[in-house]
Amino acid sequence: MNSFSGFYNLGIAPNILEALDKLRFTVPTPIQEKCIPAALEGKDLIGIAQTGTGKTLAFGVPMIQAALNGKQELVIVPTRELALQVSDVFRRVGTPLGIRTAVLIGGEPIGRQLQALRGNPQIVIGTPGRLIDHLEQKTISLKQVGVLVLDEADRMLDMGFAPQLKRILAVLPRERQTMLFSATMPANIVQIAQEYLKLPTRVEIAPPGTTAKKVTQELFFVERHDKARLLEKILGEYRGSILVFSRTKHGAKKIAAGIRSFGYASAELHSNRSLGQRKDALDGFRNGKYRVLVATDIAARGIDVQGIELVLNYDLPQSSEDYVHRIGRTARAGGAGHAISFATPDQKSDVRDIERLIRSALPLSKLPELPPARMEALSDRPFFPSRPSSRFSGRASSVRPSGTSNAYPRRRSGPSRPSSGPRRFGNATGRR
Repeated sequence: MNSFSGFYNLGIAPNILEALDKLRFTVPTPIQEKCIPAALEGKDLIGIAQTGTGKTLAFGVPMIQAALNGKQELVIVPTRELALQVSDVFRRVGTPLGIRTAVLIGGEPIGRQLQALRGNPQIVIGTPGRLIDHLEQKTISLKQVGVLVLDEADRMLDMGFAPQLKRILAVLPRERQTMLFSATMPANIVQIAQEYLKLPTRVEIAPPGTTAKKVTQELFFVERHDKARLLEKILGEYRGSILVFSRTKHGAKKIAAGIRSFGYASAELHSNRSLGQRKDALDGFRNGKYRVLVATDIAARGIDVQGIELVLNYDLPQSSEDYVHRIGRTARAGGAGHAISFATPDQKSDVRDIERLIRSALPLSKLPELPPARMEALSDRPFFPSRPSSRFSGRASSVRPSGTSNAYPRRRSGPSRPSSGPRRFGNATGRR
């Protein structure tokens, strides 16, 4: 068992160890190493760690082991994308062991979900709104749930899901194991922990504001009407996958259209897109169909795409905490990556808020020579296709604010590219 010795001493069942070994999960991350033993003992748990640290497997392994021993389980997540990602982890590890799952998310035909519930899943993964839909239609019963996981709990509250969470928690058995995972621990999360968890074990891997170790950062101060020109220059400088963040859905749509006018394959990801469109955007970004993905903060957490070379904050986020989550989309699982942020001159206080949170000054770069404008400054439609301009051929010079090092140099090449189960959740009424 030397090949999975890192997981071997955590109390994991031999057949799950074998499944992990086949998937080449050999060395547990710190959050996994600290959470798995406590979760396997049935303890309530609070796990606090930045994105990209392996939280899904930290609760996934104990849940699979509990499911093999007859427990019904529920994972609640804030977004459809995260639900599908969590489901993928359970599918890869649990399906060979006979574990069945159901994913309950909005934007998907409910008939498919009813079929999954009729299959007697041991583990249900869902978003709050769709779980409420099934509860109201009496197509699911949560009265036998023995393990509950609230994943990205702070994000759920930020998105306004507190009322739905309370309704779901009210119908769950009082005697259950509850695990709460969050990147931050604000007062409203503390309140939930006090109300719904029993003597929880707290595992905190890094303090709030800690960025990934190998992500380098860079800041440009740029006038709003010059952002598109700077974006075009930077896109010509990188060769790998690029994730661009916009503060608004409307902005994401315009930015994606502009990037396509520059000659780059681009897709958009935000809540105005259908589930099918969001899947196509994310899958296309993973497999290279789209080199650039433009997203709102729906992609700031839980979207696990390996090998993103650059995260670009076209707009600074609404909150400083989201800056950490955004740039955590690159340099994942110990890899390297780079993050660039655009700030307008009137956003110096927002930059200072970010720097206070991450306890470091953002390296400042001087604006390079920009390509000709492709937009009308006063127009609501900022991008107009035209003949592509020549690509950027040199590195911008750097200046540094007091107490900081020179801006990090940019890299020019991207990464190489069925056994019978316990009692079911659904009542199989078939109601829609």
